[in-house]
Amino acid sequence: MRLLSPRIALAAAVALAVAFYIVYAISTTPGTVSLTSPPSSFTVNGRTFGITYIAASQSSRETGLMNTKITNSTTMLFLFPSFGKYSFWMSNVNSSLDIIWLNVSGRIGDVVYVVRDAPGCSSSVSCPVYQPTSPANWVIEAKGGFSAHNGVVVGTTIHFK
Repeated sequence: MRLLSPRIALAAAVALAVAFYIVYAISTTPGTVSLTSPPSSFTVNGRTFGITYIAASQSSRETGLMNTKITNSTTMLFLFPSFGKYSFWMSNVNSSLDIIWLNVSGRIGDVVYVVRDAPGCSSSVSCPVYQPTSPANWVIEAKGGFSAHNGVVVGTTIHFK
């Protein structure tokens, strides 16, 4: 049996501590939902949509919808541990997306910023970066056209179930 080097063991311990902190922060920060009960759908302007993917860890937030087949019903909900101006880019995304930043408290969120039809980008070196002008703690990504088709604008209220 081979033992881990002290550096690898320390790195693993730090990574584990960070992971536990993120889970704790997401489950105890006001305005967030515990990872034990993330939402499965959301309603906007009287229409309900399923949540296809949830990104609650740093790794899943970094990957997003890269290399994923995007359909009209694909949605991804990004949960952040605190309010911030979180940036997104479209590296290796095969469709244009709408990016909707929300200020969420409990299960109700207000849209604070929207990017419509952000095109996919095949080169991570030259992909544009999209950043809101207001802090948010949750973000929804949906196929391009979702916001226009469903009347999503700054100030729209979204209910999560």
